Amino acid sequence: MNPALATNLLTNGSFELGGGTLTGWATSGTQLRYLPSVVVTNGSSACCFGEAVPADSVVGGSPDAAGTHGVYFVDDRASQVLTQSVFLTAGNYEIGFDAYAPLNGFRNPGDALFTGVIAGVTLADYTVKTQNQPRQWINFSGLAEILVDAIYTVDFSYTTFGGASADVVIDRAYIVTSSQGGGTPIGKVSEPGSMALLGSSLAGLIAVRRRKRRRLNTRVQ
Repeated sequence: MNPALATNLLTNGSFELGGGTLTGWATSGTQLRYLPSVVVTNGSSACCFGEAVPADSVVGGSPDAAGTHGVYFVDDRASQVLTQSVFLTAGNYEIGFDAYAPLNGFRNPGDALFTGVIAGVTLADYTVKTQNQPRQWINFSGLAEILVDAIYTVDFSYTTFGGASADVVIDRAYIVTSSQGGGTPIGKVSEPGSMALLGSSLAGLIAVRRRKRRRLNTRVQ
């Protein structure tokens, strides 16, 4: 992907709109104390329970420039979800996002499960402390082959196991059109084998009906 030529199809994928907002995104979950929220990531502002998070340092990935905001997932007893829907036409896409584990959350006794799914492709599914890379921006990326024009979703979910837990900051989520092939097929189309089976079934049904008609005609005569 050439970042200079690519366009991010997600709205506010880097959470910079309006000086740092969740415009374009929706939040949900259960037993929420802290909703996923936009925080400042400039390396000097104490955004995450007193800890400063640096700006996204990943080279490549999203065509969006690294800004000074990200989304913070933190709660001791909750399941949080951040989502966005986007219409995609059939074709190939590059997809991804960046994630960061603050050190103070990493030092907590409890862990958390974090997943990132973009356009039906699971890019991340891990317990935060098993990553063993606190205070580092990590890129999760992949390829999707969209088979059917439709609305697809981006879902980030964060679930703790109770008690003070590890937390996560994400930034620069993206979907861009791609010339690369080999992506995960997403969407349903009629398979050739299924169509052939349907055709043979219809042909058999027609033949049965014709035989029944011939027998009826013979009886009438």
